[in-house]
Amino acid sequence: MSDEIVESAWRILQGVRPALPRRDNLKTELADAQAAQTRGYYLPDEDERLRDTYLRYLAARATLWQMIHDLKPHLKSKDLRIFGIAFCAAAMLVRSAGYLIELAREHPVILTKLDEAEPRYQLPRKTLTRIYRSLSAPTAQWRYRQARKFYELFRTQIHQELEASDLGQLILWLEEEEPLFDARKRSLGRSLLEYGLYSLERSASSGYTKVMFHLFRLSGSAIAELKQPFVKARGSGKRVSAEILEEISELLKPGDILITRHDDAMSNLFLPGFWPHAALYIGRSEEREFLGFPAARDNNVTVLEAKKDGVRFRELRETLSVDAFLVLRPKVSPEELRAALTRALSHEGKLYDFIFDFRKAERLACTEVVYRSFHGIGSWRLELLKKSGRLALPAENLIDQVLQKGLAEVAYLYGVQGASIESGEKAGLSLQSTLRH
Repeated sequence: MSDEIVESAWRILQGVRPALPRRDNLKTELADAQAAQTRGYYLPDEDERLRDTYLRYLAARATLWQMIHDLKPHLKSKDLRIFGIAFCAAAMLVRSAGYLIELAREHPVILTKLDEAEPRYQLPRKTLTRIYRSLSAPTAQWRYRQARKFYELFRTQIHQELEASDLGQLILWLEEEEPLFDARKRSLGRSLLEYGLYSLERSASSGYTKVMFHLFRLSGSAIAELKQPFVKARGSGKRVSAEILEEISELLKPGDILITRHDDAMSNLFLPGFWPHAALYIGRSEEREFLGFPAARDNNVTVLEAKKDGVRFRELRETLSVDAFLVLRPKVSPEELRAALTRALSHEGKLYDFIFDFRKAERLACTEVVYRSFHGIGSWRLELLKKSGRLALPAENLIDQVLQKGLAEVAYLYGVQGASIESGEKAGLSLQSTLRH
């Protein structure tokens, strides 16, 4: 089980890292900032580029904090690989936040712009200011320093365990972060820090638990800030019940496109519209065998889905652990469907694309699984949208295109009107009430 946890967290870290801000990947934004600082304000296109970059950063930040937080139940394993991944994520987050704040200091127009509220993405005012405050808070710095000291004290053991698990790339990333560690030691708490190091030397396992706890504490407030409050009652669970799941599982066919929504998901903060996510139903093993479709390696899975841990086969109950879903049924022949599914399964195992650039195929976002499976099959032609120099396909635009072009039909809908699965024309009418025009 520990190996699976490590693999999942490592895949998430690999996927998120390119989306974190660095000077070498913000050349356009820096040029925009210099021009905006000179004139005193951002032009609309500059505004959109900066906002898009910031939203990707917030999404990456939330994903890494959530990853660190999700490791909490595994504290007792005392697995130094888990610490290595969690600490590398924390180091990347601290560094990228510091870099973003440094840019805002150099160009105050950036701080003014990013502190604006953005109703399209449900972002309140002063988000960058909040990040600065959380980064500079004494308690946060204290926790991060303790984690850093633990890493420095047990660096050899951590690297050995990572090397033994073929995580040599992670070692290189940790080594890249080392020169950037904050070497300053404040007088406040210096004696406590020295005592903490003494304790770590006496008991590595006890120290691991304490320091990992600090990392979780450091991530907890960041996650809470990005949750959508008041959307649904705490502990209320997902609206797709076991009964609804069983019912829809009997109605789905291989090739169906699943569009889903979590009412309170952090990702909703960064993606406009009601429907933010997509997956592809590949069918049960007997369905695939009977129809001559390519088989998945695991017969217990029925969905191919790109999530933060990459493009993977998943069980339907995982994909539909949501509050609302839409089923689009492509209008293709059996031969065309077989070709589309063959394409789809060839992408299994790729990392998630947190940059959302559909021009590159080595990493895929959720809707890109659908795009790369069906585009060019039969009459399927999908147009990508250009945002900040990147081409992508948001889920709601995918819905609009396939319906307007007659590429698919609305098969089923749940979670918009009432507590039952709708189909046909009724489902189509309910869907229209959720789409922005």
